[in-house]
Amino acid sequence: MAETDINPTAAALLGLLHEGPMTGGQLMASAERRLGPYWSMTRSQVYRELPALAEQGYVRLGKPGPRSSQPYAITASGKRAFSRWLSETPGRDAVRNPTALRVAFGQQHSGGQLKELYANANAYHSEQLASAREQAREAKKEGDSYGAAALDFAINYHKAALSWLKAAPAK
Repeated sequence: MAETDINPTAAALLGLLHEGPMTGGQLMASAERRLGPYWSMTRSQVYRELPALAEQGYVRLGKPGPRSSQPYAITASGKRAFSRWLSETPGRDAVRNPTALRVAFGQQHSGGQLKELYANANAYHSEQLASAREQAREAKKEGDSYGAAALDFAINYHKAALSWLKAAPAK
């Protein structure tokens, strides 16, 4: 099957637009709420992708609302592109953990720096684990087994990070 001409961020936006028309701000909020525990998108990515998707005919602009906000709606062509994207092989994960990167240079850290790095990472992953667990409970309660399954990934990621942090070397 031929690969689509959309990247994962654009595909995520098309997927979210299946719920109905949304402005860039609404898409950003929806992405944070639904995808945030395991997929990050920046505001600049969202606002860069929307005009490109419109140019490709995958979304159409609605009537401007308050403060000139523009709602976007997915088109039939956008639904087909999203469907093609879903059928593609997802490719390799890109692991980019800023704490692990700093630990790789642990020789250059002071003991206090490492202790603070680990404490901050532990607090972050503990908070994110609790949040992902709550979101997964809500998804299961709403009958969204696919959303819950994706959130299980986030739960296990944060558990693994916390386990790794306990074993990370200190000075």
